[in-house]
Amino acid sequence: MKSVQDTTIFILLSVSIKSSLKDDDSGDHDQDQGSPKDSEKEKAEDEDKEQNTSKKKMVVPGAGEHPLQYNYTFWYSRRTPGRPASTQSYEQNIKQIGSFASVEQFWRFYSHMIRPGDLTGHSDFHLFKEGIKPMWEDDANKMGGKWIIRLRKGLASRCWENLILAMLGEQFMVGEEICGAVVSVRFQEDIISIWNKTASDQATTARIRDTLRRVLNLPPNTIMEYKTHTDSWKPVRLSICFRYNFAGINHKLAYSPGALLVGLT
Repeated sequence: MKSVQDTTIFILLSVSIKSSLKDDDSGDHDQDQGSPKDSEKEKAEDEDKEQNTSKKKMVVPGAGEHPLQYNYTFWYSRRTPGRPASTQSYEQNIKQIGSFASVEQFWRFYSHMIRPGDLTGHSDFHLFKEGIKPMWEDDANKMGGKWIIRLRKGLASRCWENLILAMLGEQFMVGEEICGAVVSVRFQEDIISIWNKTASDQATTARIRDTLRRVLNLPPNTIMEYKTHTDSWKPVRLSICFRYNFAGINHKLAYSPGALLVGLT
């Protein structure tokens, strides 16, 4: 008979942290979990970036210009369909176009930008308040969500323009809740979304939905989906299997959340 010291224990861990949304989902990305050292290194790099960004002079309205209530930043991203990306590569892929603080500065950017309907491939335009990155992980976004509308081809340019003009003009009337908006150009359809800070505030999300329906002049049967950013994460799955020999009998104990199985092998 084998002693307890001869016991062999096998621990099998399977952890799944995140999954991507469908490839055609707006402004989202996949993320792989790295080692603790990698995470600490990325955190330190992020803090350095934030400190450097805070040192940059914020854009201000020019003399005689009409100031907006908030400053905003245009971003652009493009990636190969079906190819997952880590947070780090996503940040490297998304490019900042520029920031503006007045109506006149907005039109200087917008009048020279390609319209979404003329973009090709897997491309996204993002318009977010200055200081907020178009990422789930940003502090302003992580407890929030977004309204998603899928559009047939040919509607993206008009809907995007109406959406961002309504956002800049504070037509949503929800205080500081709005974080930004995204238009995503895909092969068979286009997607627009508007992000807000607090997914649990049902009154606010309902007001955003109703305003969105009005400013885009959507038909009554239009499907509108609200998705929290936490919905884009798969729950952690953990399973542990112990094999040991006791009293001459092989035992197997398997554990996973919600279940504990003990048997003989």
